[in-house]
Amino acid sequence: MNSARLIVAAVAAVTLTANLASAAELKFVTGPQGGSWYPLGGAMKALIEKELPGTTVAVAPGGGVANVAALAAGKAQIGFGNSVTTVDALNGTGPFAGKKQSGLCNLGVLYPQYFQVVALASAGITAGSDMKGKQLTTQKRGNTGEAVTSDWLKAYGLTYKDMAKVNQGSYNDSVNQLKDGNAEVFSMTTQVPAGAVMDIASARDIVLIPVDDEALAKMQAINGGYKKIFIKAGSYPKQDEDVQTVGFSTHVVVRCDLDEKIAYGITKAMVEGSETLGAIAKAIKGKTAKDIAADVGVEMHPGAVKYYKEQGAL
Repeated sequence: MNSARLIVAAVAAVTLTANLASAAELKFVTGPQGGSWYPLGGAMKALIEKELPGTTVAVAPGGGVANVAALAAGKAQIGFGNSVTTVDALNGTGPFAGKKQSGLCNLGVLYPQYFQVVALASAGITAGSDMKGKQLTTQKRGNTGEAVTSDWLKAYGLTYKDMAKVNQGSYNDSVNQLKDGNAEVFSMTTQVPAGAVMDIASARDIVLIPVDDEALAKMQAINGGYKKIFIKAGSYPKQDEDVQTVGFSTHVVVRCDLDEKIAYGITKAMVEGSETLGAIAKAIKGKTAKDIAADVGVEMHPGAVKYYKEQGAL
């Protein structure tokens, strides 16, 4: 083989190797159907597959707690997480008590999450201390919303056993239960305004239940990642005042052993596709690389670090 052919063959080999390095089959765990994470995962899939030709992304439902457990176990490579439960997983605390998870890396922060407790106005609930004997609906175990709900009740000296009834299912299930009067209170963690809450408000008069300072302090003693945050007045129908609650960050989590070039490509797709993602989750609109590179107490994947440094965000 002459030198020209050797050069062509070498270039072809390098190109093939580069393409293989950026190709993969990824499982992306998101959130329950009816919430924002599931469609957001679909939008991320399209962005990733465009940025990394040859890569296929399978989107699956999940939850903040279940997702990091799946990643740590090697059952998925990418997922949405919540900063409080991801840190719990790494420390072996909260829903992961005594079972530290490893191999979890942050890829980027998307938006703040709000713990939202919605009650039928007719239920006469104005504070967490009024919850005893009430009918509660929330998410299944494995979802951050359920874990936060448990911590919220503990702050008032209550557990699920103190409720008249507890249903655990999808957002759609909870919406229908409040509309039909089969539940009085719905708790979840998501962005504001939440489509599920707007859906309930279209059929029933509702009130938002605040988390007062004393309860907030008790929740922070359970998990230091909880932060004071406000659901601004006017976010929902007939909401005339700001409502204090707890918040944290939604972020993208990957396995730390994910190929660096793939992690780099996913990060690039996420940051440069923020306006596309913002069509689903409005809080992402206008986010810069620096915003998305914010520290949430979880190690950043080297592929993401490389991208953010190139953008001057780190």
